[in-house]
Amino acid sequence: MKLDVGMCDELLGTTRSVRKRLDLNRIVPRKVINECLNLAIQAPTGSNSQTWRWVIVDDAAVRSKLAELYRKNAEPYLSSTVSNVPEGQTKRVFESALYLMDHLHEVPIHVIPCILGRVQNGGFGAGFYASIYPAVWSFQLALRARGLGSCLTTLHLGSENEAARLLNIPANLTQVALLPVAWTIGTSFKRALRNPIDGISHWNQFDPNN
Repeated sequence: MKLDVGMCDELLGTTRSVRKRLDLNRIVPRKVINECLNLAIQAPTGSNSQTWRWVIVDDAAVRSKLAELYRKNAEPYLSSTVSNVPEGQTKRVFESALYLMDHLHEVPIHVIPCILGRVQNGGFGAGFYASIYPAVWSFQLALRARGLGSCLTTLHLGSENEAARLLNIPANLTQVALLPVAWTIGTSFKRALRNPIDGISHWNQFDPNN
């Protein structure tokens, strides 16, 4: 079956990190999350290991405790940074991150992707994380296709051990992110402003003058 290139391009080009436009009041059925996870695990994984694990939290009390851990790590960083960022797209991103920090406990679903094992000193960190992040992105694309939004956050990992105790995650699993998931307020998203590829792409050899 030939894929619809235009639809694929729209999905890839407009899947944004959604924070302020997450619908905090609409319930997300478990069935929808499971549909997206079933697509996510079609992603490539190193040595076909499939060692990903997914912790999905819809319990309000647990979400509230996760949000507290997130705030503990996010507030010092975001509050000090946003005031030093000039007006523009980047400042708006930091302001939306602050919004998420204040409302994370209200987001109906928290998804914590994990992978079996730990990166040891001198270990192959790139290969380790490459076995989970493609699946994370596939999950986010599947959400977008169904009218839901998310963003990839990692600030709670400053309290990874506390989150592990809260969620009963064993020590041999590495948490790699926290994804707040909700229906989006509206479904129209635009492409983000990015630098032209001419200034960041190099053919055959890296050109330090480019």
